[in-house]
Amino acid sequence: MNVLVAGGTGFVGRSLCRVLVDRGHDVTAASRTPDATGLPDSVETAALDVTEPDLGTAVAGHDAVVNLVALPSHVQPRGRCHEAVHYDGTRHLVTASEAAGVERFVQLSGLGVDDGVKTAYFRAKRRAERVVRDASLEHVIYRPSVVFGDGCAFVPFVERLVPPLVTPLPGGGRMRLQPIWVEDLTPLIADGLADDRHAGRCYEIGGPERLTLAETVTTIRGGGVVVPIPMALAGLAARAVEPLPWPPFGRDQYRAMGLDNTTTDDALAAFGVDPDSLRTLSAYVDETRGEG
Repeated sequence: MNVLVAGGTGFVGRSLCRVLVDRGHDVTAASRTPDATGLPDSVETAALDVTEPDLGTAVAGHDAVVNLVALPSHVQPRGRCHEAVHYDGTRHLVTASEAAGVERFVQLSGLGVDDGVKTAYFRAKRRAERVVRDASLEHVIYRPSVVFGDGCAFVPFVERLVPPLVTPLPGGGRMRLQPIWVEDLTPLIADGLADDRHAGRCYEIGGPERLTLAETVTTIRGGGVVVPIPMALAGLAARAVEPLPWPPFGRDQYRAMGLDNTTTDDALAAFGVDPDSLRTLSAYVDETRGEG
């Protein structure tokens, strides 16, 4: 199968390209500024900006398209960036895929899309999913929880913004996450490309642990004391810092903290995966620090 991986030189993309090559697929990794570092030698790279309306040339000749292009949910760009990347970008890729006769379209969405959270990130992701579902393409949609691993955005974000000893968290960090290692996620995405049993399905994917945000932070920071911040006060603080050029915590992040980011029906069984075989966040952090 000839596969175009949009966002193929990113964090998830590099891992997925390696899996696809190992399974015998021909792979093109596409991004705005493609960098072949970390990719198998057989992977071709191509320049691709999904915000451009006409992607026909880039998609032509491929049997399948995987859309991994995304902005991190904690990024708060000005203007319509989430809308332009997640919604318009998906729409442009779907239109080009329909015209090119692509056999399978795989969309990486996010856990929590259906929870009604009113943030720019989730709003754009919801609209993107509808585009994929309404298309004339065979499709598979994945909704992972937080994805971690070498090159991820989440762990450095926590390390950069959370104090190591005393950690103030809205509501005491009670919201729960289900972090999944990137190398456990990408084989599942690859399965969705080739197996007809997955066509038309939407899968919630989570890791082996359900951790509170407080547990997640202390795992990454190697300890510390969590100091609960009243949610009302956190909301006022988020509103106050949002006018800054790149606020670390704005109203969208505050809204997202009101709901758990865990699966209601984890789809691992559909792929024959035992949750106990997956890598935990704590194991990854320990091994990264040389403690494992």
